[in-house]
Amino acid sequence: MPPKPSGLLKKSVPSLKDVRKKASTKQPLPVSERLKRLFNSLCAQIDGGHFTNAVKTCDKILRLDPKDKDALQAKLFLLLQIEQYSAALTLLDSLGSSSEGAFEKAYSLYRLQRESEASQILNDIKQSNVDDRGVLHLEAQLSYRQGSYHAAFDLYNQLLDTADPQTEEHSDILTNLQASQRHLDFINTDYLRVLDQLPMSVTNSLETSQPPVHPTTSLLPLANAPSAEEKMTKPKLKKVRTRRVPAGVVPGVTPAPDPERWLKRTERSTFVQARSKRRGGGGGGATQGMVESGGASGAGGQSRSGGGNTKGKKKK
Repeated sequence: MPPKPSGLLKKSVPSLKDVRKKASTKQPLPVSERLKRLFNSLCAQIDGGHFTNAVKTCDKILRLDPKDKDALQAKLFLLLQIEQYSAALTLLDSLGSSSEGAFEKAYSLYRLQRESEASQILNDIKQSNVDDRGVLHLEAQLSYRQGSYHAAFDLYNQLLDTADPQTEEHSDILTNLQASQRHLDFINTDYLRVLDQLPMSVTNSLETSQPPVHPTTSLLPLANAPSAEEKMTKPKLKKVRTRRVPAGVVPGVTPAPDPERWLKRTERSTFVQARSKRRGGGGGGATQGMVESGGASGAGGQSRSGGGNTKGKKKK
């Protein structure tokens, strides 16, 4: 067998310790490169409709650069999309600027049913920008919610004149315009027509009756209420618990259960009586036809004495 060549060197396999050492010595990415990757992920998440994950990506970007305007604007848009209006208000308050994000703040207040604050912000916006369609839409919705159907009707007519008939906005405006028109018709004509159809007695009672009085709290129940000392000294009466009757049991009709049903069968009195009867009956039957006689005793003695040898033999 030829000797192995000594010139060939063995390849050393790197150990796990060496791999970890190389990984630990790897330099981290610069902030600019990390921001670039995070923005690429953010765009992909927004395009795919993954708004909740996109908000988390915005938070990662803002941790690296807290004043990034694009990340702040994207986060505000995403919070409005996922209907997190309280978080959107918190973000807007952190910006500090009163003019920046004013419309988004008014919209968030409207969705949180804080109409008075939203109306105040809208009035400030209209002083600087009157023809903004978003402001007109929000003002019409606020007027409709607050019961100003005539103002909402006029605003929707103004928006309908400048809307493209082929867009979704046009159909939404028509729907809201019809709802405002129905409310106006009910207030102006339908309500009065229904009142005219009522009997005269009902109409007179409605006109002469006073408005309902709001209930007021009386002091008499408080005066008659027991004091704390009386509650402490007065013993509490225990409520008597009603007896529960099993299903299918009629009191007074259904026979009472056996009191010995919890005992073993061999310990019950009925078992002992039946056993004594069986023993007494067996003894009487054995002694009833027995007659003592010599022949019988002799025969019995003979059978006992010769039982082992004469078994099966007949007497002649």
